[in-house]
Amino acid sequence: MDDFKYDALKLEHQICFPLYAASREIIKRYKPFLDELDLTYTQYIAMMILWDKKSLTAKEMGEMLYLDSGTLTPLLKKMEEKGLLSRSRSREDERNLIVTVTGAGDCLKERATDIPAKIAQCARLEPEEALALYRILYKILGKNEK
Repeated sequence: MDDFKYDALKLEHQICFPLYAASREIIKRYKPFLDELDLTYTQYIAMMILWDKKSLTAKEMGEMLYLDSGTLTPLLKKMEEKGLLSRSRSREDERNLIVTVTGAGDCLKERATDIPAKIAQCARLEPEEALALYRILYKILGKNEK
C-alpha cells in the first residue's frame, strides 16, 4: 500500500522528463547543421529573432527566448564577437540595450533556410502531430499560438 503513495515520484509518471529528454534529443539533431554555421542552438534561436525583427531590446529578446539576463548577456557578447550582431544603448533610454543584426549575421539567414526542413525529417512526426505538439507546448508556456 505504501508503494502507491510514491507512485507520483516515478520518472515514467513525470511530464517534465519526456519534455526534457525530447528537447535534448532535438537540440542534438540540430548540432551538425548548426556546426556548419558556427552557431550553438541558443545562438541559432537568437539569430531567428534577429532575422525577423532586425533590431530589438535585449529585454524583449530575453522574453522571447525565455532567457534571463545572466544567460542572455554572455550569449549576446559572444555573438557580437563573432560579428553577428551589435549592441548599443538606446538614445531615448540608456537603460535599454539595443541588439541589431549585422550584415554578416543577416548573411547566415540564407545558409540556414534548409535547417527547419532537415529537422522536420528527423522528428518523424506527421504535419498534424507537429502542429498539435506545437500548440500543446505553447499552451504549457502560457501563450496562445497558431
